[in-house]
Amino acid sequence: MKETKQQPTEDSKYIQQHLANERTFLAWIRTSIAVIGIAFLVINLHEKTTSSALSTSLVQLIGALAVVISVCTIVFSTVSYVIKTRQINEQTFRPSRPLIWFLASLLLLITGLFGYYFFTLL
Repeated sequence: MKETKQQPTEDSKYIQQHLANERTFLAWIRTSIAVIGIAFLVINLHEKTTSSALSTSLVQLIGALAVVISVCTIVFSTVSYVIKTRQINEQTFRPSRPLIWFLASLLLLITGLFGYYFFTLL
């Protein structure tokens, strides 16, 4: 039997770049999952304590906002991953600074809200 050598694909020319792109995408997904987990933790911890209706509403708002931010992060990181894959293959890659600033701002916002909530408990 004679082995046939497979032709390299367009993606195989830039394996390291594609793997780095994939790792970045997965890091954003892990971050989103962690933010959702922390939101549920805050809501559950708050419900176990007796508190006012205002603080309950605030916690529910923070939790809902965290879930929305996490979903946005998943959507934007997926779109960014697909765009970067195409740019790597076409050798037209440009860093997506606005997307990074936007996602970082959203995550800082939710982190600030969590911090505000926890410091008001003290």
